[in-house]
Amino acid sequence: MSAERTLSREAVAEVDVTGQFAEVLALPDHLHDALWRVESANLRPHDSPGGLVIAGVGGSSIGGALARAALGDGASRPIALARDYALPGWTTPDTTVLCVSYSGNTEETLAAYDAAQALGASTIVVTTGGKLAEQARADGVPVIPLPGGFQSRAAVGYGLVTALEVARLCGAGESLRAEVDVAAEHAARLAAAWGPDAEEHSLAKTLARGLRGTIPQIAGAALTAPVAYRWKTQINENAKAPAFAAELPELDHNELVGWDGASEFGPFSAVFLDDSDLHPRVRQRIELTRGLIASRGGATFRVESIGQTRLQRLVSLVLLGDLVSLYLATLRGIDPAPVAATESLKSALQGS
Repeated sequence: MSAERTLSREAVAEVDVTGQFAEVLALPDHLHDALWRVESANLRPHDSPGGLVIAGVGGSSIGGALARAALGDGASRPIALARDYALPGWTTPDTTVLCVSYSGNTEETLAAYDAAQALGASTIVVTTGGKLAEQARADGVPVIPLPGGFQSRAAVGYGLVTALEVARLCGAGESLRAEVDVAAEHAARLAAAWGPDAEEHSLAKTLARGLRGTIPQIAGAALTAPVAYRWKTQINENAKAPAFAAELPELDHNELVGWDGASEFGPFSAVFLDDSDLHPRVRQRIELTRGLIASRGGATFRVESIGQTRLQRLVSLVLLGDLVSLYLATLRGIDPAPVAATESLKSALQGS
């Protein structure tokens, strides 16, 4: 094996100067700590017939999407995401709005907070500080405090658990508190199996090598659909590479046809995130779709979730995708932490 392709701890350390691997591998601790942080906020149970809206963008929004998937049929009221400046048009004072911004200065989330306050909706804030925390405390709005020092995308465990807990408190979803601890222990075992000290042929390292030099198309369904999106965004931000996400069965009605011309545009690959609880026809579609793509020259991978509960299985795929994205950064020889393009865009917006 050539030196540039090794994914040993030493090779990782050469590019990961800010400790992104350590933050990802700390997911089990983040899940535990998130429960404590929700308790420390002293939130009171309340009834929200209008459901739950989780407002946030980027790394601050994915936790809500994952929580909604983890609840599945356990969600008794609508749980919606607001990845914009506005709340859904159906939001009423009977809706709970959870505003999530790691920095506390995300302009879209600040606008959503103002909209929630104008409506008189029950509002809860999740942040490390910034303008959002300042305004919330001035308004008497509960704040769930997050630890500082992370990239927002590395706080995914906090976003997942806080969204689950707020869903429970407002009556939008069943309690998964006991499952969080079990999922954390599960994640710790997987982190040891897939981390930098693992064998070179471990699953995460093998997938990264298989995806290297390609444009990955990540596909999910039901439980794994938001995880597929997480894989896409992590590859974008950590590996600084294009990647795309789609959802089955929808992709079979459009994206699949595009693979006919894939070889003309560049090296593409496809990753299918499977789960034992997917509809049998969807699982059949995964295998058939994978075969059709492979026949058109695309490298394909089928990855199945690991665990007994929905939350365990979801967490397993989140952790795997995060590590794959970091290994891709290592193979490219680039620091996964900076997001220069995003920062440039924010600066341009502030100056306009």
